[in-house]
Amino acid sequence: MSEFQVQKNELATHRIVETPLPKAGAGEIVARIERFAFTANNITYGVTGDRLGYWQFFPPGGDNGGTWGLLPVWGVADVVESNVDEVPVGDRLFGYFPPATTLKITPVGVTDQRLIDGATHRKSLPPPYNSYRRVYAEPGYDNAMDNERMLLYPLYITSFSLWDYLLDNDWYDAQQIVIVSASSKTSIGLAFALHADSKAPPVTGITSARNVDFVTSLGHYDQTLSYDELGDIDASLPTTIVDMSGNREVLGKLHARLGDNMKRTLNVGLTHWEEQHAGEGFIAERSHLFFAPSHIQQRLKEWGPRGFEQRSTEFMIKAALASRAWLHLERLQGLEGLAGVYADVCAGRTAPYKGLIVEL
Repeated sequence: MSEFQVQKNELATHRIVETPLPKAGAGEIVARIERFAFTANNITYGVTGDRLGYWQFFPPGGDNGGTWGLLPVWGVADVVESNVDEVPVGDRLFGYFPPATTLKITPVGVTDQRLIDGATHRKSLPPPYNSYRRVYAEPGYDNAMDNERMLLYPLYITSFSLWDYLLDNDWYDAQQIVIVSASSKTSIGLAFALHADSKAPPVTGITSARNVDFVTSLGHYDQTLSYDELGDIDASLPTTIVDMSGNREVLGKLHARLGDNMKRTLNVGLTHWEEQHAGEGFIAERSHLFFAPSHIQQRLKEWGPRGFEQRSTEFMIKAALASRAWLHLERLQGLEGLAGVYADVCAGRTAPYKGLIVEL
C-alpha cells in the first residue's frame, strides 16, 4: 500500500512511502480508500497534531523514528476484506482515513448505520473521529454527493457547531461578528448559517485582498474587508471574533482596535499556520480555542444522537447544495497528484473556490 507522509515538525516536507498491505485478523476489516478530500483544514490537523492528538489516529508505516506522520483526511472507502459478520465485503464507509490506499479497522458498536473503529490506539481519541457511516444504509444515498460530502461536511459540521455555540452564548453580547480568514470553507459555512439566522448580528469577513471579490460575491457577509483595511471595522460596537487563521499578528491589531469592545475571540483554525506568534495587543484572557468535537459531544448528550444528526445533517445538506454555486472540484490522480499541489495548500495559495479531491 502507499502512504502520503509528512514531517511532523516541518509540515511542508512530504514523501510517498510503500508499506506492506494490511491483512484482516480476527474481528477486523480492511477498507480500500477510493478517494478523499484535502483542504487547509488537514494542515491544521498537523499543526495541532501533538496538542490535540491527531498524529495518533494513523501511525505511519516504515522505520521513521517518530518524525513522520499521516495527516487525517475525510473520504470514502469500500470494504475489501472482512472477518466481521455484520460488515460484509462490498460495504461502503464514509469517515476519517489516512492519506493512503488502505486502512485496517477493528469494528465495534456496529449498527446498520455506522461502526466505530475500536483499535487500541484510537480508544482515547474523540469519538466523532472514530465513527464511520455505512452509507448504503442511508435512505436515498446518492454517490453523486460523495465529493461535496467529504470535502464540505467535515468543515460544515464545525460551521454548524460554531453557529450553535455562538447562539447558545447569545453571541457574547456582540453587535457584530468578525470572521478572520473569511474565504476558508469553514468560514463560508458559518457565514451561511449566520446569514440565515435573523437573530444573528451583522457579519464582517476579513480576507486577503485577492479574495475580497470572491468573498463579497457569496452574499453571506454584510461587509468584506482585506487585512489592510482592519481600520475600517466599527470599533464602537461590541464584537465577537471567530478566527480561522491562527494569525496572532492580525488578531493583535484587531484586539488593540476594539479594546473593551472585543467581547470574545474563538480560535478555530490555522489557515495561516506559519504565523502563530502573539501580536502586540492580543487579549489572551478573552480568547479561547473552540474544539468542535467537544461541543458535538455536549449536544449529543443534550439532544441525543438522532436529534443532533437530524439538525446537523439538515444544515450540512443545505449548505453543501448552496456551495455548488461557487465550488469548483479539482480531481487529483493518486497520492502523486496530491504531492503536486501539497506545497500550494501549505502556503495558502489554493484558490478558495477550489475543492481538491484525491482519487486513488
